[in-house]
Amino acid sequence: MNPLLRHARRLFEDPKGPEGVWPRATALLTRQALEEAMDRLWVGRLAGMERTNRSTQLACLGHILVDQTLVSGVRNAWHSLSRACHHHHYELVPIAAELERWIRQTERLVQALDSSDQEEAAPC
Repeated sequence: MNPLLRHARRLFEDPKGPEGVWPRATALLTRQALEEAMDRLWVGRLAGMERTNRSTQLACLGHILVDQTLVSGVRNAWHSLSRACHHHHYELVPIAAELERWIRQTERLVQALDSSDQEEAAPC
């Protein structure tokens, strides 16, 4: 398992630190793990794409991965994690159910990329 994702899961399951800090730290670690997985995907399938912005990468993700449910989940997770990582005083920290969903979605992406049976769709 991705070390960043392992740390995110550990922090989520055993929160430490001041109230309100661990949820954002978990979100940040999860987002970094998701981005690292996406970078691996692009380097392996469409070199150079990892240097484009995340919005472009997410738009093209559906042309690379066959599982459109996974693609949709990754897009939603990344956007939600990005909002959670950009702290605004008027926003609440992410709740446990949200964090769990985002971690699971990132784990699914990492597992899909690690499995050798992931079929490729048409290039973007």
